[in-house]
Amino acid sequence: MTFSSIHITGIGGYLPERIMSNAELENLVDTTDDWIRERTGIQQRHIIGADQMTSDMAVEAAGIALADAGITIDDIDALIVATTTPDLIFPSTATVVQSKLGGKGFPAWDIQAVCSGFVYGLAQAEGMMRGGMFKRVLLIGAEAMSRIVDWKDRGTCILFGDGAGAVVLEAGAPDAENGMIGSVLHADGSYRDLLKAHHPHPPSSPELHHEMHHEAADFSIDSAGAAAVEMKGNEVFRVAVTKLGDVVKEILAKHELNGSDIDWLVPHQANIRIIQATAKKLKMDLDRVALTVSKHGNTSSASVPLALNDLYVNGRLEKGQLILLEAFAGGFAWGANLVRWSK
Repeated sequence: MTFSSIHITGIGGYLPERIMSNAELENLVDTTDDWIRERTGIQQRHIIGADQMTSDMAVEAAGIALADAGITIDDIDALIVATTTPDLIFPSTATVVQSKLGGKGFPAWDIQAVCSGFVYGLAQAEGMMRGGMFKRVLLIGAEAMSRIVDWKDRGTCILFGDGAGAVVLEAGAPDAENGMIGSVLHADGSYRDLLKAHHPHPPSSPELHHEMHHEAADFSIDSAGAAAVEMKGNEVFRVAVTKLGDVVKEILAKHELNGSDIDWLVPHQANIRIIQATAKKLKMDLDRVALTVSKHGNTSSASVPLALNDLYVNGRLEKGQLILLEAFAGGFAWGANLVRWSK
């Protein structure tokens, strides 16, 4: 059996209770609220609790999405978690989430494409569902980025926040005119040194001879682990603007659409200037762009579903609207999805 239509039938988001303002960051590193706002558009970010893990945030978002779809975990055929900050090296965070939700038996796995993880996951799920492998898939983007930033590096610690977003995808639902339209994905590993989180002793390195632990610790500027985000900001910005512009043109051309056909742009929330540049290439006003970067910061793979959820919970999505999701990530990896809203 194959399915001709794939729909988002449930959506949910979760943000940790703790909010870190730019003013608080002024006490940690040499920066100012004005500088952060001007360069990134970020005003605040949410920080995971000391007793929480990535899987805990994923479970919260997933529970909301399942309830929104009117189903339970027992109705799910597969579970995918997009994350760069897993609970453990193995097993996958998806299996942890599955267990915490009370699910058993169905396949569960992680996908790692950093900030593009949700976009990659959506493309992967759509392809598998169209082929008839699954009817209902729970897709989650969840990140505890605060656990891997260097809180003494003012160039990166100001950017990231924590959170989770989730969607339920259902194949073969009525309303075949709407739903998933298609995706475009790319990667180029030659750029990997421009944006990375490098561990001095990665799991596959011969230098790693000590026992590795992953423990939730009280947050402080010293709480970052050995893996810390490193970024060459100016170079990343230039490539991101170019690649996102290209992938937007590619996916529109592939489906014989124009920028004027897009009702909502749901971009990765990395930097307001990158978002503005992409919207300009599409000739879109910012009032047609989902914007959460000021409130959330960069939540990596959780960014796109959280931005989509923000539109949804505020009643801004209407049935039949055309939505373009796009993201750019370390690797570099980038991609876009087209969805005609059907809820």
